[in-house]
Amino acid sequence: MTLTLILTRHAKSSWDDPALDDFDRSLARRGRKSAPLIARWLVERGYVPEVVVVSGARRTVETWEGMASAMPEAAVLERNTALFHASASTILGVLRAQAAPRVMLIGHNPGFADFANRIVAQPPRHDRFHDYPTAATAVIEFDAESWALVRWGSGRVLDFVVPRELK
Repeated sequence: MTLTLILTRHAKSSWDDPALDDFDRSLARRGRKSAPLIARWLVERGYVPEVVVVSGARRTVETWEGMASAMPEAAVLERNTALFHASASTILGVLRAQAAPRVMLIGHNPGFADFANRIVAQPPRHDRFHDYPTAATAVIEFDAESWALVRWGSGRVLDFVVPRELK
C-alpha cells in the first residue's frame, strides 16, 4: 500500500500585534496569498488530502482555510495541539495515529524542518528544503500498510515547492 503525506508549514504570519499570544497570531497578507497558490499547485498535481491535521494555532487554521477553497473536495479537518511547536518525534507520533492514506499536516518550525529532513530517505535538490520556509510544502510517499509502520528515512519526496516559485 502507498501512503501520501503532504507536509505544509503554515503560511506567513503577522507580527503586527506584539500583545497577541503566539498561538493566536493570524496570517499576514502575504500568507493569505500563498495558501491558495499552494492549494492550486497541489490540485494540479493530484495531491488532494483526505484528512488535514493542523496544530490549532490560528495561523495553521487560516492556512488551511485559504487552501480549502481551492480544493475540489472537502477534507476532514482535525485540530491537534500536539503539533504546536512540536518536535520531529511528536510530529511522527501524530502522523502514526492517522488512518487515511492521504494526510496533510500543517504546523510550525523548527519541528517541521527537522521532521522533513529526518523522514525522507533522500532530500530533494532544493535549497529551501532544509530550512522549510513559510508555506513550504512537500509531498512524501511511503510504502507501508499503515502510518503506524512509517519510520525515519523511509519517505520518497515526490514534490516540493515554496510559494515564491508559484504565480
